[in-house]
Formats: sequence, C-alpha cells, structure tokens
Amino acid sequence: MRTTLRVLVATGLTVGTALVAPTAAAAAAERPERETPARETTARETPGRETANRAAPVGYDVSYPQCRTELPDDAAFAVVGVNGGLATTPNRCLPEQWVWATEAGGDVPGQPPVQFYVNTANPGQVRDQVTTWPELGSNRYGVCDGGNTAACSYEYGVDRAAGDVRIVLAAARELRSELGDEVPAEIDAVDDVSDLAGYRWWLDVETMNTWQVGGADAERNNRATLEGMADHFTALGGEVGIYSTGYQWGRIAGSVPAGSSLTGLDSWLAGADDRTDAARRCGREPLVDGGEVTLVQYVVDDLDHNRACTPAGS
Repeated sequence: MRTTLRVLVATGLTVGTALVAPTAAAAAAERPERETPARETTARETPGRETANRAAPVGYDVSYPQCRTELPDDAAFAVVGVNGGLATTPNRCLPEQWVWATEAGGDVPGQPPVQFYVNTANPGQVRDQVTTWPELGSNRYGVCDGGNTAACSYEYGVDRAAGDVRIVLAAARELRSELGDEVPAEIDAVDDVSDLAGYRWWLDVETMNTWQVGGADAERNNRATLEGMADHFTALGGEVGIYSTGYQWGRIAGSVPAGSSLTGLDSWLAGADDRTDAARRCGREPLVDGGEVTLVQYVVDDLDHNRACTPAGS
C-alpha cells in the first residue's frame, strides 16, 4: 500500500505492480492533484511533533517492504500484510512479522492485537493475461462461465481470499517447524481454517492494482470481487474491514447498494499527515454506509502508524 499513485490509464486498466504496506498510494489519491507520496510530507514534520502526539497507544502496519528491518517494540496493535504486493503473491516475511505482531500490547479497546490485511484486484478485463481467472462457480450473481461477468468476479474474490488463508496457514506451519516449542501460543493454535475464526481481515483497495473501469458494470464487477472476499472471510468467522481513501474507493467500487455484503463494514482510512490530522479524519464518513471509521493511518520515518478511532483515543 505504499507507493506513488498511478491513475487508471486511458485504456481502462492499471496492471498491478508492487504494492507496499498500506499508505502513500492511498494518501496521494486523496489529493489527486499532488502525485508525490504523503510520506514525503511526514518526513519534513517538525521534530518533536510526533512525540507530543504519541501519548496514546499507537498501532503499526507492516508487510514485505519491512522485511529484515527492526520493528518497533511499542505496538499497541499490529496489522500484518499477507501478500507480497499483488493479490496473488505471498509476503515472504509474513512468518517473522506475525511473530512480532503477537508481542503487541493489546491495550486499545476494539483493536485486536494481531490483524491482517490483504491486497485486492479484479483483472477481468485482462483475464487473457492471467492464469487465476475462474471458469466456473455459482453465486448470487449467477453462473460463472469464464467470462468477464459479476459472477466470475465474485468467484475471483472468493479464490483470492481462500489463497490468503492458505498463505497464513502455511506461515503458521513454517513457524511451528522452525521454532518448535518457542512458537508463540497464538500462532501454534492456528492449525487449520477453523482456527482463524475471530481474526480481523482488512481489504486493501487501491487504484494502483488491476481494476475494471468503464462505468457501472465495471464498478459492479469490482464490488463483486470484494464481496466474494468479504463473504469468504466472514464465513470463516472472521471480521472484515476496508482500507482505502474515499477518492480511490469511489473510483473502484462506486456507490455500494444496500444489499451488498460490503455495507456495514468498518473503514481504515489512509492519507493523514500526522497523528493530529488522523484524529480529525476519525470524524469523516466511512467508506460504506453502516460502518464506522475505526483506524486512520499516517506515516512517520517510512513506517505506517495507525490511530484508533473507536473507542476514541487521545
């Protein structure tokens, strides 16, 4: 989630490239007239300003860009990226980052100490260029026959979420094998799909990944993919939320109808300049009706920080 915004090109597609931990792409998208990442602003913040704002507990999100780097030891909660920049690739450092996340303090009500975020996309308009587009399945949109339809878009979302679950389970197996008795108890308890009940999964929705464009049908298909992912995680007993900015969400998903399973999901907003600005953005409208803004992200020294909004922090 952390790169300079690249808008949807005139041909109607952005073919996803490396997507970094949630942030500056979304931050830049909130200000479409400014193409430099928001993190460049935070890097020039007045010394001591962040320290003054750190009275309340802070959460962090990390992914493959933080591989082999020292991570902070004061996390109140942590959100770990499952993917390696694309919806179909794993974060190679998920195991070690998951271990780090289990050390989070857990002292923010309403925020589980360990959470996951997953990349999202819909390559239906370039399905001849990928090997992951579904060719069968039946769901609320009808029967998938391999075409660029809402039914196949939904199945694509289900497949991506199922793949994310496999990545997490593989990480747990790897850690048990490598650490033996020293594996954190929370991770040791994850042996199969049922053990992931209760985890929170954030859908990372950004324009820099591959999305369909071209009007209402494209937006419907994009929503169908996200619905497929949300429904799969929910069926496992997970909690689901949406990470994006209002600008990017509107371009990708359009207006979410009341009957969508996206309605009511909580929002994690990107784009704040610092913790004070994040506190202000806690009062913004959620990305979908019925949900709440529960996290707002800002960047300090190239590391994503997150302010919890509910219950209200400092």
